Amino acid sequence: MTRTPTNQTPISGPLPQTPLYPGNFADPFVLHFDGTYYAYGTGLNGQAGVRAFEVLSSPDLIHWTSHGGVLEPVSPEALDYWAPEVAHSGETFYLYYSVGRGDKGHHLRVATAAHPLGPFADLGLNLTPEEPFAIDPHPFQAPDGAWWLFYARDDLTGERPGTVLAAAELHDMTRLGEPRTILRASGDWQVYQRGRPMYGAVYDWHTLEGPFVLFRDGRLHLLYSGGAWTNETYGVGHAVADHPLGPWTEPVPGANVLRSAGQLRGPGHASVTGRDGEDILIFHAWNEDRTRRQLHAAPLRWVDGLPTALPAPL
Repeated sequence: MTRTPTNQTPISGPLPQTPLYPGNFADPFVLHFDGTYYAYGTGLNGQAGVRAFEVLSSPDLIHWTSHGGVLEPVSPEALDYWAPEVAHSGETFYLYYSVGRGDKGHHLRVATAAHPLGPFADLGLNLTPEEPFAIDPHPFQAPDGAWWLFYARDDLTGERPGTVLAAAELHDMTRLGEPRTILRASGDWQVYQRGRPMYGAVYDWHTLEGPFVLFRDGRLHLLYSGGAWTNETYGVGHAVADHPLGPWTEPVPGANVLRSAGQLRGPGHASVTGRDGEDILIFHAWNEDRTRRQLHAAPLRWVDGLPTALPAPL
């Protein structure tokens, strides 16, 4: 596979198969900048005097140091801050995230800082004012230099209503163009809950979330999570396209990139970083007591042009 050049620190030795960090660190994203890896995750909710989103740093993807919360809260009231991702453009770092209460009313926002460790200050912009529910923003710079924002949103149309994936072009990193749905649920493995009461009706609710896009061998590859994050149905699927708006197709349906196996319980919400020219999948999985989702990493192999972090066949 052709690799996109990155500033990578030479590292030897295998990645641990155990969690990289003992704390609760859901929806992880790793930024590699100036020889250091920075991990951002859901876990700290911003309240009075408490910054949201714990940030970790590491020289090698193995040994991590916590720097506490990175985002100044947007309100003194308790809110739920989910799924941060950071993009670097010019001299500024842009942190995209969602905020709301529980599983209701989340919208996407953006904050800026001069350094990966922040502190990040919210710009006062609701990027998705027309959406009833929008989460999991993923900024992606296409090969032509344009920036796009992929995210998950609720959609009651189609044969499998639920949470779908959308994309919109980013204008000056802080304004969204017209969003378009790019991928809907296609199978029963993506069922979040049957008979779920939502928006005044009851649905067999399907969920696609946690989008992450890579450019490899001239095509765009979309990794996404499907199913219920609360249990073993959760896993990572894959789609391909030639343009951010698609059409996106799934070469092999199902959670063919990552799914529950062995000690991994409900793995998902993946992002990708690099190590020694190798793609590394960053994701969370439940601990044995199912009390926290923890940070994990595994090599992302490419087999016949398709990405997978599942164990290689013997």
